[in-house]
Amino acid sequence: MDRRVTITDVARAAGVATSTVSRAFTNPGRVNQHTRAQVLEVARQLGYTPNAAARALESGRSNTLALLVPDITNPYFAGVIKGAERAAAAADLILVLADTQENAATEEQLVRRLGPSVDGFVLSASRLPDAQLLEAANRHAVALVNRATPGLASVVADFDSGTRQIIDHLVSFGHRSVVFLGGPPESWSGARRWAGLRAAAEDAGVTATRFGPYAPVLAGGAAAADAALAAGATAVVAHNDMLAIGVMQRMAHRGVDVPGDVSVVGFDDIVGAEFCWPPLTTLRERTEAAGAGAVEAVAAQAYAGVVEPSVRVLPTQLMVRASSGPRAG
Repeated sequence: MDRRVTITDVARAAGVATSTVSRAFTNPGRVNQHTRAQVLEVARQLGYTPNAAARALESGRSNTLALLVPDITNPYFAGVIKGAERAAAAADLILVLADTQENAATEEQLVRRLGPSVDGFVLSASRLPDAQLLEAANRHAVALVNRATPGLASVVADFDSGTRQIIDHLVSFGHRSVVFLGGPPESWSGARRWAGLRAAAEDAGVTATRFGPYAPVLAGGAAAADAALAAGATAVVAHNDMLAIGVMQRMAHRGVDVPGDVSVVGFDDIVGAEFCWPPLTTLRERTEAAGAGAVEAVAAQAYAGVVEPSVRVLPTQLMVRASSGPRAG
């Protein structure tokens, strides 16, 4: 079997010291530009790939970021993961994925355990209180997705515009009241969605009522649907698509027509939202762009020394499908 090319082989062929080769890969600012170009070309010709562990030891960096999500089975996070992975690969970084199980204590434990091994964290829909997030940011580079905390980099959806789109849509069908089926009480996005719906409903002269909390999964839909039907709701807006689809399943089981009797709207536009029956009207978020943007923000902190937190607000779009329609009667 052919012997693996070493840093010594590259140094000998390039006519430089091994330390110069090492710095050409790990600390290029300390190497003459012409010399570095020569070293990289020789390394390419010889097929040399620097050892990641050795590079980490010399630079003090692992070139690894961690992405934490509350529920890896929720299709919403597939977009975040895909975007984050794409941005990490483009920056030649490794991305580690962990599931916090919708639990703040689990999330805090993962940040503490992974901290020594990674250069920064992307926390998606974090359940940690602001104080703990700021404490984590004092030790590591941190960026948030679907959550905003003053002083931290974040990428969030424009829920103010998005919730107004939902209310305008339902009002155009004659609905005079809306029930919001809320998710976890510690969910930042859930609070923003409810605040936006309530404000938009007030502006439109319609009533908005919040029920819940309900688990943001299919199984949470049964209790949520029963509560909405008991209240005589003609239009419901669910915390997310998973809950909305669970609501429609329960209504179908009870012989309630969607949207003939009740209109149903979700948030996220997950894979499957347009394939369920009826296809779900939902607010689309740019999850891939959010994941990529958060990785870029963490990398800027960890590797470029950027200290000013960036806050990006991504546009949303209401995807009108067959689950919403005119008010019954």
